[in-house]
Amino acid sequence: MTLQICVAQLNFVVGDMPGNARKIIDAATSAYAQGARLLITPELSICGYAAEDLLLRPAFIDACDDALKTVARELAGLKGLHVVVGHPEGGGLRTRSVAVTRRHNRASVLCEGQVVAHYDKRELPNYQVFDERRYFTPGQGVGVFEVEGVQVGLLICEDAWFDEPARLARDAGAQVLAVLNASPFHAGKGVEREQRMRERVADCGLPLVYAHLVGGQDEVIFEGRSFALNTQAQVVARAEGFREAALTLQADLLPGQAGVDLTAPAHALVPLASHDAELWDALVLGVRDYLGKNGFKGVILGLSGGIDSALVLAIAVDAIGADKIHAVMMPSPYTADISWIDARDMVKRLNVRYDEIAIAPLFDGFKQALAGQFAGLKEDTTEENIQARIRGTLLMALSNKTGALVLTTGNKSEMATGYCTLYGDMAGGFAVIKDVVKTRVFDLARWRNLNDPYGSGSQPIPERIITRPPSAELRPDQKDQDSLPAYEVLDAIIQRYMENDEGVEALIADGFERQDVEKVTHLIKLNEYKRRQSPVGIRVTHRSFGKDWRYPMTNKFRA
Repeated sequence: MTLQICVAQLNFVVGDMPGNARKIIDAATSAYAQGARLLITPELSICGYAAEDLLLRPAFIDACDDALKTVARELAGLKGLHVVVGHPEGGGLRTRSVAVTRRHNRASVLCEGQVVAHYDKRELPNYQVFDERRYFTPGQGVGVFEVEGVQVGLLICEDAWFDEPARLARDAGAQVLAVLNASPFHAGKGVEREQRMRERVADCGLPLVYAHLVGGQDEVIFEGRSFALNTQAQVVARAEGFREAALTLQADLLPGQAGVDLTAPAHALVPLASHDAELWDALVLGVRDYLGKNGFKGVILGLSGGIDSALVLAIAVDAIGADKIHAVMMPSPYTADISWIDARDMVKRLNVRYDEIAIAPLFDGFKQALAGQFAGLKEDTTEENIQARIRGTLLMALSNKTGALVLTTGNKSEMATGYCTLYGDMAGGFAVIKDVVKTRVFDLARWRNLNDPYGSGSQPIPERIITRPPSAELRPDQKDQDSLPAYEVLDAIIQRYMENDEGVEALIADGFERQDVEKVTHLIKLNEYKRRQSPVGIRVTHRSFGKDWRYPMTNKFRA
């Protein structure tokens, strides 16, 4: 006997319960027509992940309950179809007199209009971007149900990273594990995830289906790549990453045994992408979903002729198309001729709208207005910042007038060290490469010039933009490295100190110059106030400047 299973790898919108329910219904109807009798959706598929403090509102939970009933009702006529749906369950804080609220992260099994089984998530993550203990109570039971003679055990995301939940499901009779997931992306997470699930299969002896969410939600990306492992812990099926997909496989009863194993056709095993390709896809998806889910029709960005803005422009074109993008060059008195030439070259390659607004007259006006206040004082970074803030003001004015969103172009190396101007180049609505260090910016630019994954045009970034020394061009002959360590050194310190929490002395012991380490770590601490006021940006590492990073601006601690 063979049970056909379909994983509905879908892109949901947080809070759009009717729309999310419709996606589940359509996926189930299609899968059923193709022979599937078990459809598995991702974690919290009814409401989207992560709903954050919306989960504390009773009306939100009520709307989730209504959507679950809608899915059950509309699929009631599909005889024998079992649909696993993720949703929040439990009472909200309905009156001031309620002292304790029990709310669960639940998976319910729908069949012919009824909830025939359910499972509440046991292991609630509370690290990195996760705050599940703020919203949910740990489950206590197991969830095992039968479909066409196969016993299916339910787990939800974090449960599968621990031994006990899978063992309990096996001991309750499960022959295959179905894991609902909303596991945020960071570079390398896909390989790590599959390895941990191999360990789970090896420990409990059961094959495993991993149903994963896809899509962007504010700063977090879910990359999909749902997969299935057989009893030998081999990947037999894997969906494409960063796109919606229906992953179909089979659960086969082993002859003469009580066990079950999973198989799939060869075309169901999509290979893993390269690190650069998956990072590019994550950034493209993050831009597309932030704009699309929030109703923006287009974007504006400042194009300087430098590497960061060039990369952001290329990502934006791949995400939403050239016709929705407005690039603005705002030369200062210190802008090099090659910056003009390269910016014009790039917009011609990508066919985006392009305008130039000289800021020299505005800069002169600011200096004249402040002349009396600045009398007797030398020019310094104040004048540099005025130029950046003029540009930010112009971009925000264009955004207000047209309704397009300003994309900021600062990278993680700049965010870490404060090499950015508050209310200047930090002004905007979405920070595309906020979690990409400078060395990776160059890597991605080179990769994109060799690849055209979205058909937007080959070699979009002029080679000179990649090879010339980076400069903010806010004073004569300025170079980034005049005030920062070499980017290879800077980025390595950021990774080890900020992302991995390694200590100053450990870095020095490994060969980094004390002067560099102390300077970079001091700048990271000093510029927390800037980062708190920066736009939300796409998270692509295991620790970003966002929900992962929670340091007080006011503190006296020094390592």
